[in-house]
Amino acid sequence: MIRVGTDIVSIDRISKSIERFGDRFLSRFLSQKELETLSLKTSSVAGYWAVKEALSKALGCGIGAELSFHDITVKKDTKGAPFIILEDKIMEEFAVKYISVSISHDGGFAIAVVALEMEK
Repeated sequence: MIRVGTDIVSIDRISKSIERFGDRFLSRFLSQKELETLSLKTSSVAGYWAVKEALSKALGCGIGAELSFHDITVKKDTKGAPFIILEDKIMEEFAVKYISVSISHDGGFAIAVVALEMEK
């Protein structure tokens, strides 16, 4: 089975949250490793937010009791393309076999699309 999730977020909304809450906001949805490796350009931060929301929609559970922001790690390969590492417990629980992700930024927005191949 293939499942798809998408999310779009205003980069300005993320910028205002960073200005207002600073590290508290960032650490709410980014892991320490993501904070260390992510360029803290607001558009990049917004892209990571959109990826995590899109993945939760593809899984059909949203961010909450079944899936937290910290169960999802966004990384970039040597060419700068994003990929997702999902905690093993989530991979097993949702029977995820493969994850594909795309992020784009334009016109003050960041958008992400996540496609999952699932066993069930």
